[in-house]
Amino acid sequence: MKLLDHSGAGGFTVQKLSIERIAREAGVSKTTIYRWWSSKVAVVIDTFLDNHVARTPVREDIPAIDALREHLASLAEVYASQEGRLVAQLIGECQQDEAAMVEFKKLFWTPRSVAVISLVERAIAEGAMRKDLDAQVVTELLYAPVYFRLLFQSGPLDRQSTESILQTALDGLVTQ
Repeated sequence: MKLLDHSGAGGFTVQKLSIERIAREAGVSKTTIYRWWSSKVAVVIDTFLDNHVARTPVREDIPAIDALREHLASLAEVYASQEGRLVAQLIGECQQDEAAMVEFKKLFWTPRSVAVISLVERAIAEGAMRKDLDAQVVTELLYAPVYFRLLFQSGPLDRQSTESILQTALDGLVTQ
């Protein structure tokens, strides 16, 4: 993460970062790096994942709709920081590297998506959402604006904006 920190001198982008540089910074050989990780994308994901999960919880101890509200707000706030720029870089890197996309989905996207799908399923079971909804579609509907704003820098990433997104989704888009 130190190599990717742009607040200090010498910060790299994910694209410009190399396994050689990671190995040199860690004081180990490239072989050692490849023994534990398949690519630089896997190294980068692994270095920030634990912190990211802790900062964007999917709570089980409160009503699902409240947990969803809290999760989306924390996700937006984290993505408004350096960590968001890192995720955007990883997504960009994955567009040109199929193996990187596989790693990104396996290590990051799929586990987080599954957790939120489960949360939406719980919201449905608790009666906070309609029973006829597809939890995966709802998850994509709620995540898409956050990632759109992250990647295109098209709007705020904060608690208020995610609350507005969630409330619009919950209210529906058609008149009754």
